[in-house]
Amino acid sequence: MGVCFQALISAFLHVLLLVSLEQARAGQFHNVSNLKGRKQVSGGCNLFQGQWVFDASYPLYDSSSCPFIDPEFDCQKYGRPDKQYLKYAWKPDTCDLPRFDGMEFLRRWGGKKIMFVGDSLSLNMWESLSCMIHASVPNTKTSIMRKDPLSSATFQEFGVTLHLYRAPYLVDIVREDVGRVLTLDSIQGGKAWNGMDMLIFNTWHWWTHTGRSQPWDYIREGTNLYQDMDRLTAFYKGLTTWANWVDLNVDPTKTKVFFQGISPTHYLGAEWNRPKKNCDGEVEPISGSTYPAGAPPATAVVNQVLSKIKKPVYLLDITKLSQLRKDAHPSSYSGEHPGMDCSHWCLPGLPDTWNQLLYAADLVM
Repeated sequence: MGVCFQALISAFLHVLLLVSLEQARAGQFHNVSNLKGRKQVSGGCNLFQGQWVFDASYPLYDSSSCPFIDPEFDCQKYGRPDKQYLKYAWKPDTCDLPRFDGMEFLRRWGGKKIMFVGDSLSLNMWESLSCMIHASVPNTKTSIMRKDPLSSATFQEFGVTLHLYRAPYLVDIVREDVGRVLTLDSIQGGKAWNGMDMLIFNTWHWWTHTGRSQPWDYIREGTNLYQDMDRLTAFYKGLTTWANWVDLNVDPTKTKVFFQGISPTHYLGAEWNRPKKNCDGEVEPISGSTYPAGAPPATAVVNQVLSKIKKPVYLLDITKLSQLRKDAHPSSYSGEHPGMDCSHWCLPGLPDTWNQLLYAADLVM
């Protein structure tokens, strides 16, 4: 009787998950107002609702003077002819976004350890923050360590270290007899995240990879091994494992936790009513505050998982403001990314705004 009851409960929960994911695909959960104070409202201001405005004081640094930028993000060095994309600032509708103060950031986080965890969008944001700080204290001594999975940039005078831990899925990929297995309920990599004073997590892009670019052969959940799985379902399960890790391992009195949010791509011009287009040749943002295609389904999964997490996690809800920046990708001006890159972002550029939002959120958390 007990076994049957458990089976019924399991089946019921599975149906609920499938219904939620279908609603996500239909775009019915774009509002994140139910995140119980863990999201974008800071000091009474929604930092993530607004529009892009021209600002002649931008960019915040020069790529040629920053030692942290990889070729794949250095669009000016690799021939991008236009510079207008460097001159846009994010303007929230109901308040002003504080301008980033690198010296204040270093003083506030002196002797502390900050870690970005995720994929190459975390790399994008990590290099951006390193450049923004460096521009404020260009003569301070720094050290850089680049390895896989852990890299770091240290501002030695202040004892501030920015770590980057590469974990595209957050959950583990394990080598088994059958091959490489994406393990949805294992997060052994999290041992490297303990002891940080700030954690900024990101994941999504690799969940969509198929074919040669897919770094796993099977998916495991418990004792069940699958050749494949609906990717939104897998994302939900993997992100739930991460949420459980946060609840079990994070002490909010010692560690601030942020989730970077879903970074959009611009390969399909139909999303902004320009069929047969991609990001190539785009030189200005979409005007206003509405993206015609609406939010990607993955944002609903993030919102759903964060709404259930017990520990405080601040959502850097960057998706819509980034969707408006179809002009901010490397496109064909990437030193190391073959083909058209409408996924990553030029530096200087959009990730600098992500870090300004992180800076603003940190001030009020």
